[in-house]
Amino acid sequence: MIGKKMLEEMNEQVKYELYSAYLYLSMSAYFHSKGLDGMAQWMRVQAQEELTHAAKFFDHINSRGGSVVLRAIDQPETKWDSPLAAFRHAYEHEQFVTSRINQLVGIAEEESDRAAGVMLQWFVTEQVEEEENASKVVRALELVGDSGNGLLMLDRELGARSFVMPTPADTQEA
Repeated sequence: MIGKKMLEEMNEQVKYELYSAYLYLSMSAYFHSKGLDGMAQWMRVQAQEELTHAAKFFDHINSRGGSVVLRAIDQPETKWDSPLAAFRHAYEHEQFVTSRINQLVGIAEEESDRAAGVMLQWFVTEQVEEEENASKVVRALELVGDSGNGLLMLDRELGARSFVMPTPADTQEA
């Protein structure tokens, strides 16, 4: 059985993961409108990943006898000053999500919730990867600066990203 505080915070996390998907879809639309289809693809894949993260929390709550309560999701931004500004926003958002995961880990420790602790370790590792991926693109965009050629090359590179559905072994809670 999942504790009341953990249930409340995991339901909140479902909302944040779904908001993340919504934000990245908005960024994808922004990049498409700018003719940067590779960056749009990168964000579309990111949105798909976030939906799988929400589903992982959703399933964990259900498997522990809790009730999932879906909450309202705020409208994300729709415009950024530049591709760099959009990716900086993505990086800052991932840092926020990391802080939320760390908060959940703290609750699991306080409540001696071993099942949540094991599941959350997957997210701790995942957030290192999420921040690293966004940070790498930010650094590349900073290097590219105002170079149109560099921006197009980076766009082409980012467009090669594809979504790979995690296997049960990748996400098992043990």
